[in-house]
Amino acid sequence: MACHDLETRLKEFDQEHLMRFYNTLDDDQQIKLSNELNNVDFKKIARLYTKAKEDLNKPAVKKDDIMEVLAPELRVEKETTDAETLKEWRTRGLKEMSENTVGVILMAGGQGTRLGFNHPKGMYNVGLPSNKTLYQIQAERIYKLQQLAEEQTDQKSTIRWYIMTSESTLKDTKDYFESNSFFGLEPSAVVFFEQHQLPCLTFEGKLILKTQGSLAKAPDGNGGLYTALKSAKVVDDMETNGVKHVFVYCVDNILVKVADPSFIGFCASKDLDASNKVIEKKEPNESVGVVCKCEEKFQVVEYSEISQETSEKRSDDGRLLFNDSNICIHYFNTRFLRKIVNEHLDEMPHHIAKKKIPFVDDKGVEVKPTSPNGMKLEKFVFDVFQFTDNFSVFLCKREEEFSPLKNGPDTPKCSPISCRQEVSSLNRQYLQNAGAKFVDDDGNVVENCNNLCEISTLLSYDGEGLESFSGKTFSSTKPLHLQPDESTASPRSKKTKN
Repeated sequence: MACHDLETRLKEFDQEHLMRFYNTLDDDQQIKLSNELNNVDFKKIARLYTKAKEDLNKPAVKKDDIMEVLAPELRVEKETTDAETLKEWRTRGLKEMSENTVGVILMAGGQGTRLGFNHPKGMYNVGLPSNKTLYQIQAERIYKLQQLAEEQTDQKSTIRWYIMTSESTLKDTKDYFESNSFFGLEPSAVVFFEQHQLPCLTFEGKLILKTQGSLAKAPDGNGGLYTALKSAKVVDDMETNGVKHVFVYCVDNILVKVADPSFIGFCASKDLDASNKVIEKKEPNESVGVVCKCEEKFQVVEYSEISQETSEKRSDDGRLLFNDSNICIHYFNTRFLRKIVNEHLDEMPHHIAKKKIPFVDDKGVEVKPTSPNGMKLEKFVFDVFQFTDNFSVFLCKREEEFSPLKNGPDTPKCSPISCRQEVSSLNRQYLQNAGAKFVDDDGNVVENCNNLCEISTLLSYDGEGLESFSGKTFSSTKPLHLQPDESTASPRSKKTKN
């Protein structure tokens, strides 16, 4: 499109300001900016802004009056489920894996900016004894599951891993996996695809220039997953390769049981369209969304949408009434994903996130604002729950399955510090359950200790197979890193190349 035609198009949508530095750019920069602007669907942006403006001007409305607690038959609590049923679910999940019907979607678009780390967050090392990154830990969990499935069925298992990156993390992520030989996984079973981006807007609906020759853009939220699944033909790939059950999670949860066979087996046995792993809400003011029903549709209601009175309500057993906290671990069957990408993409709402968005001022000077100056439009991955009647939640224990990495290394919560502590605590519990003991420097048994303790996932996925450590003692003051025998470990996963 010629420059004049582009200017005419921008004028039609009241976005002429995007060309104000055009004549100061060199030829390559002009071409880049023109291409970027030509790829913007201005009609769609105008429509999204109109809706966003309505939402911004609406008074905050609480959802208290329309919230309903999920019926008991739609909830499963892992801790109170009998051992035989849990075994059946796990067996079913591993069987599905041996039949290659299980896929995993990892949402890995985030940079480690808040960690002071200028790389994809999945490449971050929280400081465990092994120095493994989030990516390596999660890859090895998949590798171990394939081993467990093969041991159970004598059939080779391949779990397809779909990794959704952003524009800023795609190359680094692919290069990282390739340089580490995919941590022993089959390269053909690891599929990278890119999340879409949307231009950032001012509160007046103007697109923002990040530099004189480029737009400020941001990923379209974790709910942009579904648009990316369609455009990258990921659902097609699932169907071609026989994937029926899909486990979805975010990269920053170091305790996530990737493709948890008990969860997969539960969902498969119930033939669910969708399910949400949840943890129990700690206290009324915890900043988490909760799963419930609103006007007969399944939803995650954010903490800001609930009044204090409702958040404090308790059931007869003393637990919070609305206590199923969302931790962004989901199950979908492929049939349901096909329905979403074919029928419901345009029905998913965009949510407004007010942000501090770097921009260039009228003099062309790049500015980093200190307060929100614009908005990003995002979709939420759980907004598809409204489209199913065949849904359930799976309540698990926080200390076993949820430890997010959000904050910098000097912060005590949701940080490298808490991740190390919570991995160590869980791994010590695995060993104590197997009959091992921790002792102090004088040989006295210590129940509660704070040493770093890491069990390689190549040795044990979630505490199984540790019987050989029964009766053994370990120091409660020195770091511990237990690894598998060379014969059982992936030959490609011993050392990470950064």
